[in-house]
Amino acid sequence: MHYSLYFPQKGKTELQGKTILAADIGGTKTSLGLFAAQGDTLKLLREATVPSAGNSTFKGIVAKFLESHSDTPDILSIGVAGPVADNRVKLTNLTWELDGSELQHNLGIGHVVLLNDLEATAYGLAGLMEDDLATVFDHGEPAKGNMAILAPGTGLGEAGLFWDGSAYRPFATEGGHSDFAPQTELDLELYAYLGQEEGIVCWEHVVSGPGISRIYRFLRDSKGYKEPAWLTENFKNDSDPAAVISHAAMRELDATCIKTMELFVRYMAREATSLVLKHKATGGLLLGGGIPPRIYPLLHDAPFREQFIRNSHMAELLENVPIKVILNSKAALIGAAYYGAYGEI
Repeated sequence: MHYSLYFPQKGKTELQGKTILAADIGGTKTSLGLFAAQGDTLKLLREATVPSAGNSTFKGIVAKFLESHSDTPDILSIGVAGPVADNRVKLTNLTWELDGSELQHNLGIGHVVLLNDLEATAYGLAGLMEDDLATVFDHGEPAKGNMAILAPGTGLGEAGLFWDGSAYRPFATEGGHSDFAPQTELDLELYAYLGQEEGIVCWEHVVSGPGISRIYRFLRDSKGYKEPAWLTENFKNDSDPAAVISHAAMRELDATCIKTMELFVRYMAREATSLVLKHKATGGLLLGGGIPPRIYPLLHDAPFREQFIRNSHMAELLENVPIKVILNSKAALIGAAYYGAYGEI
């Protein structure tokens, strides 16, 4: 496996030995990594992960991370869950607002750059190895064309990679916030149920960790599915209900959890289909974020791909799209580092 990413500055000798502080800010956690540029590759020197909601400012997280590091990094590159414009962002699932110029001034770092976290994940392909990916489907022949990334976690991230004939050029989207498209009677009931609390129902409301919980609550509270006492106790003892539900489903311990994950996998496949078709991503679909690696057996089973290729006119195109799961949880952090070192600043 080798993905050729386009970097305007890649290989410039003036980067040799310089340090890049990369960050991946998600709704649940923030990861930091200090990297050293060594030719066309990066070496991770040290890293840390902290809860995002447990810290009042990103600047405070960076300052604490750098306390034990004598030299200020040359570049700070930040992958953020939200739309970046003019090197500024208001994060989607956090109250933080970041301004690259302000961070540059306040932290005394020479260059600060912000990019969307799914764009960072795409750039992370430059640093991934073969065993960082697991195959859902691959027809065994080299695939050409654009690629797409769908990444459910705390939210739903989506990105594209444009194939220019010699390299991939990642770009961010906010497709996870497009309207949810119900297809069955049950979908319509879920749509009405979620509309009462969300107003406008988007794909992120169902294809995400909180989405798993919403689907489960709908089945339990609106459709009369049962919740056994042991599962109620597990919910009390675990801060991640989505993990409890997916764990019970994959071990076939509870019918409500099994149905929840059946719906989740179907919705994930349907939105993946839309993303691939809109980007004409014949080069492949990559499934990132925190959830796909945890539920890989459910994605590897036939129902996911059966739903993915289900289309009135483009089934033949979809049948040939390779599908892989990104297993490396540091993909966005690695990508932020690569973009900071070799991208446009």
